[in-house]
Amino acid sequence: MNFETSSRPGKPLTGWRVLVPRGGPWGDQVAANLRAKGAIPVIAPMINFAPTDDTASLESALADLAAGKFDWLTLTSATTVDVLSAYQAKIPETTKVAAVGETTAAALTAVGYKVDLVPEDDNSAAGVAQQLNALETSPKRILALRSEIAKPVLSVMLAEAGHDVASVVAYRTIGVPARESVVRDVTSGRINAILVTSGSVAQQVREQFQSIADTTIIAAIGPRTAHDADLIHLPIQVIAPEQTVESLVEVLETIPVPEPSPEALAVPTTGPTGIIPVQGA
Repeated sequence: MNFETSSRPGKPLTGWRVLVPRGGPWGDQVAANLRAKGAIPVIAPMINFAPTDDTASLESALADLAAGKFDWLTLTSATTVDVLSAYQAKIPETTKVAAVGETTAAALTAVGYKVDLVPEDDNSAAGVAQQLNALETSPKRILALRSEIAKPVLSVMLAEAGHDVASVVAYRTIGVPARESVVRDVTSGRINAILVTSGSVAQQVREQFQSIADTTIIAAIGPRTAHDADLIHLPIQVIAPEQTVESLVEVLETIPVPEPSPEALAVPTTGPTGIIPVQGA
């Protein structure tokens, strides 16, 4: 990849057009972070979330949670927090909450839930299980909320340690086709970086972009996501050391940026949402 190094104090990502693969509050947060660094975010949601097909099991589990029947609640994504919030789920003081990483923990705090455990090193389902098993040496009753496609790593590890685990699907992940203009920009190399923020996003990038320009950086939010991308043969050029938006943007800053195009240097015209329109969209 041939990039020319350029010193741009205060705006280290000037010249970058970065594809943000999720919309909503999360996408807006990432876009704002990128704009603060000088980049042009292109919000192109590639995944969305749908209710579980088994709402009865979820509602029953949340009723048991509110009744104090669980010692622990484990959450492996910020989307699961959205489900809790949508159901106005009650978490008793007697129930402790474990979050897979800082992003999930921040989502919990933002909607008023407490967080009792976040892995110190390994921000993954296995990391949560290892730390929780080390903390709880006697059997506990645990509610593990997950997505439909999530591997049962957490539940299996907890059950093998002797805990009584209720593994319940909280939501389904579905793919969203990218706009034709975004596909063209990825193919032509007009997109300088694609943010891969989960295994589900990696799958959609692999399936929807049949041709990605050699100059495009594909950046994974953490080692776990990079591993998931590798399993489906999606090449990752850079990996954020931590599974956070801040770490993902910071890792892009370590790469020499391309010289900005006249379009990138021009004062952008923003729409009513403050998102810079994509040409041809």
